[in-house]
Amino acid sequence: MRTFLAAALLAFSAFTATAQKHVYEDLLVLYVDEEYEKCLAQAENYTLKDDTRRDPLPYLYMSMSLFEMSKDEKYAEDYAKADRDALKYAEKYRKKDKELEFFRNYEDYWAELNTRAMEEGENLMEDPKGMSKAKSLWDAMTGYYPENPGPWLMLAVVQYKSNLAKEGDLSVKAFDKALADAGEIKTLPPDQRKLLKNAIIRYADYQQSKGMRDQAKKYVALGKDDFMDQPDFKGLYESLF
Repeated sequence: MRTFLAAALLAFSAFTATAQKHVYEDLLVLYVDEEYEKCLAQAENYTLKDDTRRDPLPYLYMSMSLFEMSKDEKYAEDYAKADRDALKYAEKYRKKDKELEFFRNYEDYWAELNTRAMEEGENLMEDPKGMSKAKSLWDAMTGYYPENPGPWLMLAVVQYKSNLAKEGDLSVKAFDKALADAGEIKTLPPDQRKLLKNAIIRYADYQQSKGMRDQAKKYVALGKDDFMDQPDFKGLYESLF
């Protein structure tokens, strides 16, 4: 919460400095005061008005408020899908913030949102009946943070298992680009490194199950210099090479 507050204050300063028409100080105050339901409602009002519906920050405040509400049992009945809706509005925010004017100010929020989504996505993948929900989740992650490589590869695995081969191939290509653009794996934030490692393992396991050992080796090799200290990755690597 403290890190989100710092990001919000920084964004507020940026708005003021660039003389933006809408500052959204009211949303900041409500969020800081942990009035998440009020913040959500007020932010939604902005998304419905002609003069503010194209602004990115109301969607971000909706996402952050829903995320905080998803942690509190008192909202469970009225906001049963708060966690999924937090992802949905994060994606809507990203579409509005085309120039990434505020995105980097909220890295702590993205890290926490990524971590929660990653845990849920992997749990869903353990159940064949959860593949559809897992696909929606990984797809949302690629929507609000397309630079994060791991969700693309997770999405590909789910698509392949759902008999969506063409879509899976496209997601693998998007993963390749995201990883290349990211540079060295060690420079990724911890949450992204963990997800990347897990995604490589799941992708390699899937490829092996289909007799595509060379494809599995190709992608496992990508993590050799960064993940060999992790027993699950090391075991997979040594079984392939």
